Amino acid sequence: MPRIVVDPVTRIEGHLRVEAQVEGGAIADAWSSGTMFRGIEIILRGRDPREAWIWTQRICGVCTTVHALTSVRAVEDALGIEVPDNARIIRNLIAGTQLVQDHVIHFYHLHALDWVDVTLALKADPGKTSQLAESISTWPKSSRNYFKAVQDRVKKLVDSGQLSLFASGYWGHPAYHLPPEANLLAVAHYIEALEFQREFIRIHSVLGGKNPHLQTYLVGGMASSMDANEPGATINTERITQLRELARSARSFVEQVYVPDVLAVAGFYKDWFGRGEGLGNFLAYGCYPMGSIKDHAKFFLPRGIVLNRDLTQVHPVDPANIAEYVSHSWYEYSGGDAQSKHPFDGETNPKYSGPRPPFQQLDTEKKYSWLKSPRYQDQPMEVGPLARMVVAYASGHQEVRTLVDGVLAKLGAPPAALFSTLGRVAARAIETALMARHLEGWVNELDDRMSHGDVRIHDGRLWDPASWPREARGFGTHEAPRGALGHWIEIEDKAIKNYQAVVPTTWNAGPRDAKGQRGAYEAALLKTPVADGERPLELLRTIHSFDPCLACAVHVADARGNTLAHLQVD
Repeated sequence: MPRIVVDPVTRIEGHLRVEAQVEGGAIADAWSSGTMFRGIEIILRGRDPREAWIWTQRICGVCTTVHALTSVRAVEDALGIEVPDNARIIRNLIAGTQLVQDHVIHFYHLHALDWVDVTLALKADPGKTSQLAESISTWPKSSRNYFKAVQDRVKKLVDSGQLSLFASGYWGHPAYHLPPEANLLAVAHYIEALEFQREFIRIHSVLGGKNPHLQTYLVGGMASSMDANEPGATINTERITQLRELARSARSFVEQVYVPDVLAVAGFYKDWFGRGEGLGNFLAYGCYPMGSIKDHAKFFLPRGIVLNRDLTQVHPVDPANIAEYVSHSWYEYSGGDAQSKHPFDGETNPKYSGPRPPFQQLDTEKKYSWLKSPRYQDQPMEVGPLARMVVAYASGHQEVRTLVDGVLAKLGAPPAALFSTLGRVAARAIETALMARHLEGWVNELDDRMSHGDVRIHDGRLWDPASWPREARGFGTHEAPRGALGHWIEIEDKAIKNYQAVVPTTWNAGPRDAKGQRGAYEAALLKTPVADGERPLELLRTIHSFDPCLACAVHVADARGNTLAHLQVD
């Protein structure tokens, strides 16, 4: 079978091209290519460090607030600033809300169609779908009439001929295994998830002023006001009540809809617990500080590294051991491209040498991606929800262990099943359930502090650049929904001299390094079966399990509005 080319990969953020060589009905080799240029680091040079978070938040329209948070942390690290507890709690609430919303959207609206054949929902018996729904959850929207109304809605869409995103699916593919009733259940919850995430993200409107690009971050804390009795305050008694209700709604939806659906779907695809493993190396920075950002031992989610699937040992994370290669990336380094560079010494020197229109097959022996290749101690790492849950499990995080063991028991699967395509799906659901349990507690903590008169939310002692040293540098980290996110900043004469962001999808989707080591995407695709080369559904299942965000990994900007390239979709 000739090389399969999927360009663009859809149901992701950004532009990704994947090429795979299929031999004997399975993928023998694969290459991941980011097809846009990232330019934010260049845009930031010479700017005021205090506004870096505004620019970095524009890296992406999905992973927005996570870049703002990581950016202010980098500047705060450089200047030695510790934010007040109220700012820490608000930041945790904003980030936790982003995680829950993002994971729900990923499962239902980006990934579910790899497992769900929407067309079969029209053949379902709504009564049997109701019985299925009631057997797995106590969610109130489970009547026969409810599912019949959803089925009629889908039929009306089909009859209209305007299928929108459903128009080009691989419907009828032999790799689909759900019965019609399970497909109807999933379609109904697909629609419900749209409503849920729209309402739930109002937490960002309260705490951040808007969504997706929040407006209340400040180096040193948050630009928010706290007053229990002031109607115009960002946070008052009324707002606390609203936040608490939204947090409770999230827990209900996650526990009664999302997690049961994941378990139900996984039960029909257990063979995918043995596919798509990839590297076996997992990196998590840890996050959600319960005290000082420097006290990593008190992070809600622990930091660490697990190597070679060994859950008996968690290795420490030292950011000094992170470096990026450009050996197969459309950049050049001073001193040669065979070397790697730490982000503090990182360079963003674009030099495109790929195919010109009309696009041909990538020359994968040379440079073939706009993504760099991050490495930890020269080893490729997988990052993301699976990495976080693996590190937390291996670290002895009791709540994570209980959730993981419970899910695996229901599926009749061993812990090793997590190291797979479907393991990433399960880990994301487990993490969402974990976070949904704790959001209300953080709201209550904020309420308690406010009721006792503690409303301090910003430390402005180093806000004035006149107090800064001539030179400073620092880094900030966060566990974004898609994985380990790091920003590095170098400040000189009160301006940004160098800025580098190493994002989750760069870790996972980067091309080979100077030693020929594959990144997580390329490694995970090996041995994946492909039944139909014209409809590579199986390839998409594994790629989508990572929840790609190429807008974060690569970003394009041309102030003059000139055409940079013509793209051809195969």
